[in-house]
Amino acid sequence: MGRIKRHTDSTVRPGVMGGIGGFAALFDIKGLGYRDPLIVSTTDGVGTKVKLAVEAARPEGVGIDLVAMNVNDLLVVGAEPLFMLDYFASGKLELATAEKVIAGIAEGCRQAGCALVGGETSEMPGMYAPGDYDIAGFAVGIVERDLTLPRKSPLPVVGDLVLGLASAGVHSNGFSLVRRILADAKLGANAPCPFAPGTLGEALLVPTRIYVRSCLPILRDPAVKAAAHITGGGLPGNLSRVIPDAVSARITSTAWPVLPVFRWLQQTGKVLADDMFRTFNCGIGLALVVKGSEAGRISASLRAAGETVYAIGEIVPRASGKPAVEIDAPEAPWRG
Repeated sequence: MGRIKRHTDSTVRPGVMGGIGGFAALFDIKGLGYRDPLIVSTTDGVGTKVKLAVEAARPEGVGIDLVAMNVNDLLVVGAEPLFMLDYFASGKLELATAEKVIAGIAEGCRQAGCALVGGETSEMPGMYAPGDYDIAGFAVGIVERDLTLPRKSPLPVVGDLVLGLASAGVHSNGFSLVRRILADAKLGANAPCPFAPGTLGEALLVPTRIYVRSCLPILRDPAVKAAAHITGGGLPGNLSRVIPDAVSARITSTAWPVLPVFRWLQQTGKVLADDMFRTFNCGIGLALVVKGSEAGRISASLRAAGETVYAIGEIVPRASGKPAVEIDAPEAPWRG
């Protein structure tokens, strides 16, 4: 318990009451300064990226991934992450591995400004192969009622723009396909990486970016109308969740550079461009729909906060039978 407690203690923030070890965690929202708050909750895991982390013997980053997958989902509804709980399961507990994962979770919580208030470590002999483990998380945030996203008024309209914030790499989705590509190419996680220094595992396991500190103040700006965390389903599957029925987001796929990891995956796996866009983030980890006349100002604010921002599309009238998100010339980024 002491080895875990030092990690959770490093994440304490206003509102936390007591420490880990009890049957449940208490959090006091009264002193946080919200006028009309709504509590927001989310739960997620890291999927089969954990399998690659096990093979590469690199458990640290998946803890950050776990936090990112949860707090970025809170962020895109406008919520400030408050606290998180984790679940770590294995057939037989290997304390050194578990501590490295939890240290990563604590690091992710520090990046997001949320507290790690508790969790569960479960040993289930027969459920997991030796050395295997799985993780899941649950996070709670808070948002003013009138600042929730996507906004009901004003809705995204024709002439608004879509801004894309750069991802760090594959993040935490599409790893079943990643692992199939590696298997078909007879490459292991510790094979030399053909597109970056180090091993393939190091390149593929780069943690998911946490956008909370840079983006939360900007998402409260009325010029920002909607936001989407680009996870499984890619831009078409996630941005479509915040686009009204009367309009579409037309994405220009040449508007941002292709990260080498995605070019390598597409070429090595012979993956169709449309499948790439529907499986991976393809270099865009977060997308914002903003008022067209304010896009320059919002972009400048995001860049000043440390983000790499691209104008990746526009809101257009939705033609009959057309999808909420259209990607223009999807083959273009994958040529050559």
